[in-house]
Amino acid sequence: MAGATLRPDQPMRISPRLYIDFDGTISVADTTDLLLEQFAEPGWETVEQAWARGEIGSRECMARQVGLLRLTPEALEQFAAGLAIDPGFPGFMRLCREEGLAVTILSDGLDQVARMVLRRLGLDLPVLSNRLTSRGEDRWHLDFPHARQGCRAASGNCKCASVGGGIGHPATVLIGDGRSDFCGAGVADHVFAKGKLAVHCAAHGIAHTAFTGFSDLTPAFHTWLAEMFPAAADGRQVA
Repeated sequence: MAGATLRPDQPMRISPRLYIDFDGTISVADTTDLLLEQFAEPGWETVEQAWARGEIGSRECMARQVGLLRLTPEALEQFAAGLAIDPGFPGFMRLCREEGLAVTILSDGLDQVARMVLRRLGLDLPVLSNRLTSRGEDRWHLDFPHARQGCRAASGNCKCASVGGGIGHPATVLIGDGRSDFCGAGVADHVFAKGKLAVHCAAHGIAHTAFTGFSDLTPAFHTWLAEMFPAAADGRQVA
């Protein structure tokens, strides 16, 4: 586990803002892949392979794949209702509520899926993600309201644009697991990482705390919060 420190060029700030990835972090599996496996016409895997080889960015990859989906809105609701969620996530969110922390879901997946799952858990959180809209019957379209021209990863959702704070802004914490979190990890004040993101942070010298799930993340985060932001951990807001 890497040391629980802020980036050395950033001053300590009270009440950090949390950005949490959805697919593979809150959800047990990548929900977009599951959706494609169950409801996409043939060809989506060929598009996926082109993305894995670096021939196209995630934005182009997802737009083409969503165009191959064939499911009704009712089927999408049923799909979201059956998704497995990290069992420790509700407990982590209770801690965040107790500490009065601002939490945003930051996903390069599908906004409707994330919002359906959050509603199922009784959570009302802002979701910054790609916008899935019905084109009628069983057809769908994907828009990218959080894309950024010049994004190094050509992501649908440029996470570094959202996570980047700077002087005069609240400290930012990124919690994630995969490739879509790489650029955000480079600008966040601190990162809690698992999977490919933990490997990336270790390889690039990015200060982070490794975790395997929210059950071990919750006590580690509480300890980190108390050490780095004692006033926030006591429930007091400091200007």
